[in-house]
Amino acid sequence: MALHPLHKLVEQLATQPIIFIGGKGGVGKTTTAAALASYYASQQQKTLIVSTDPAHSLGDVLNMRLKNEKTTISPYLDAIELNPDVIVDEHFAQVERTIKSYANPDMMPKIREHLRLSKSAPGAQEAAMLESMCHHLVEAAHAGYDHIIFDTAPTGHTLRLLVLPEMMGAWTDGLLAQQRRQAKLRSVATHLDSHNQKGDQTDSLKNDVTNPFAAKKSDRWEQAVSVLEKRKKLFSQAGALLHDRKQTAIVLVMTADVLPLAETRRAIEQLEDSKLTPAAIVINQLIAPAQSDEFWRHRAERQQQLMQDIERIFTKYPLYPIYLQQTDVRGTEALSALLNA
Repeated sequence: MALHPLHKLVEQLATQPIIFIGGKGGVGKTTTAAALASYYASQQQKTLIVSTDPAHSLGDVLNMRLKNEKTTISPYLDAIELNPDVIVDEHFAQVERTIKSYANPDMMPKIREHLRLSKSAPGAQEAAMLESMCHHLVEAAHAGYDHIIFDTAPTGHTLRLLVLPEMMGAWTDGLLAQQRRQAKLRSVATHLDSHNQKGDQTDSLKNDVTNPFAAKKSDRWEQAVSVLEKRKKLFSQAGALLHDRKQTAIVLVMTADVLPLAETRRAIEQLEDSKLTPAAIVINQLIAPAQSDEFWRHRAERQQQLMQDIERIFTKYPLYPIYLQQTDVRGTEALSALLNA
């Protein structure tokens, strides 16, 4: 497939309000995401850009200090730079509040210690980031934004984020099934308890304290089930948005180098397996062929050779080139101008 002018990318994505920008680290994902957001905002289209990349480079590109909450960049552009440490703390605080609603108070010191150690467990930060990302995705989709752009972490992390809503939904279903089994056991235990303790109010009150399945704990368990049901609904809504091609586009960014080419190829295979077909590929940091310096001329020639491979391998996807700029592209005006090239 032939290369397309970069401004055509804006036109292609115009009808898909949710855009995920992914790719190998260092290829220019943040610049591409910020350029799209800045351009749409310059056209007076209400836009939100969310960075899930722990590198925190979105604020640098926009020349703004960003935080874990929405920051207004311009009348038509808002930005959020998700902070994994803040998100993990909030996530585990919510878990503690849920457990506290039904756990024995004497157990809470041990539970808090376990939760503190769990923050460093493999996957803990990822799960917390996923839930936060899903919240922002679902909330923004109902907040009247014309465009919601996610500047994501390097490819492997992005792929897991994109497929995790379905996985987490299944995991939550398992927890809910376990809660239902426990509810049945509580019902049986309560029935037997009331049968065996006829008329003896003292023993009955004692039983409420000692029996973990006592009826008075029912409301507390229902609170826990309610939390799980809300999470299940959140993941379901996020998953539906991600798989809706009319709503969501995935754009991969790469450079004309061997390693990004190999990684992009693997990413597309994984995305296709998950029925999350990319909408387009951006090839960044290209060098114009006409170079007087021998080093840059050789680099440009090597890139042109690789571009032939890229066009041959990715025949199903629109390809958009971005040429290397003489200066850093920073600030909304410069970013927006990049897409007019």
